[in-house]
Amino acid sequence: MSGSQVKNHAGGYGPQGWVHWPEHEEKSFNFVRVLASAPEGACTVGEAFLAGSRIDPADDESWHVEWTKIADVSLARAEQALADGHRETARANFLRAANYYRSAEYFMPHTDAAGRTDPNRLAAFDKVEAASHQYLKLMKPAGEIVRIPFEDSYLDAYFVRSPYAVAPYPVVICFGGSDEYKDELLHEMPRHAFPRGLSLLLVDLPGQGGSLRRRGLYARSDTEKPVGACVDYLVSRPDVDTDRIALYGASLGGYYAPRAASFEHRLACVVSDGAIWNRLADRDFLKEFYRAAPNSLNVRQLMFLTGSANWDETMDVVGKFRLDGVIDTISCPYLVVHGEQDFLGVDIAENSVAYAKSKGVDVTYKLFTSAETGAAHCQMDNPTLGQEYICDWIADRLGIQYD
Repeated sequence: MSGSQVKNHAGGYGPQGWVHWPEHEEKSFNFVRVLASAPEGACTVGEAFLAGSRIDPADDESWHVEWTKIADVSLARAEQALADGHRETARANFLRAANYYRSAEYFMPHTDAAGRTDPNRLAAFDKVEAASHQYLKLMKPAGEIVRIPFEDSYLDAYFVRSPYAVAPYPVVICFGGSDEYKDELLHEMPRHAFPRGLSLLLVDLPGQGGSLRRRGLYARSDTEKPVGACVDYLVSRPDVDTDRIALYGASLGGYYAPRAASFEHRLACVVSDGAIWNRLADRDFLKEFYRAAPNSLNVRQLMFLTGSANWDETMDVVGKFRLDGVIDTISCPYLVVHGEQDFLGVDIAENSVAYAKSKGVDVTYKLFTSAETGAAHCQMDNPTLGQEYICDWIADRLGIQYD
């Protein structure tokens, strides 16, 4: 069922932030994911609530249709503004369109009968990137669409420069986790990174974005290899300060980043935005995770990003995602950011930090509480607070002074 009729909901505010549909946790979380991007310019509150008022949270197709409607309107507005010479309006609407299309793709079927990315999902993803590419052209300075050579393929990425900095630029390599990819980071990070003099390489690692959907690069434990390819790319650029390359990973990226920094020592600092520790290597946890909700989006997404045919195969792949015995060799400052309402628990952050300290790693720990907001997974209820803290920390570690 999908349509334009306004639907009732019993939304309210809780310790983890706004809950739009209390009986539909995954849909509520991803509604807030859009809503909380308003300060970064990736949605308007009115458009988000308009879509939310029309969605039937029990119907994945309804979610896709209603976000696509809002995205189509934003895209048309952007194209008309560009034709009229109104570049600022065009830029703003291309960014919102990209985010709405990203949300529309979220609950679609992942794969076809042959195990390839479902063509409808790929078509939806194409719309995300097309809007992002238009936005990149209108940035000041313009962003770059980058292909980073990796093994026998390449990684999709965007390179965006801070207008407040001069070359050679300090750069943060940024990636998400199981479902966030470069096009979401495109609105999440620049507003906070740029004024602090930080330029960004936003990349789809294996298991993410275009690297997964188009090239079939699946998630892997040895993230130092794709991250090393990213560092190689930055080192090849004469406009990058190769002594000031930082690394940021969110959600599952909270495993990817410290794992990479344990082996890739050309990094000046590293951030886990959401600790993972050894959670995905805990087979009992994964079995219960599946038993509790075998058809949940998180289950389907993990199978998708690992290229697995079933949950046992998924557990075999992510069972290698552990950090004890690994992060002992991190030689740069390390930041762990976590929320006290994170659905994965707080203990994984505390264990990460305690272990790192016991091995002599220079680690900083920031826990966001419900009292200040930002307590949800990856500060999804208020990402502004997280990005302010993280970008301040990175700038300090890179020795950047800014007004």
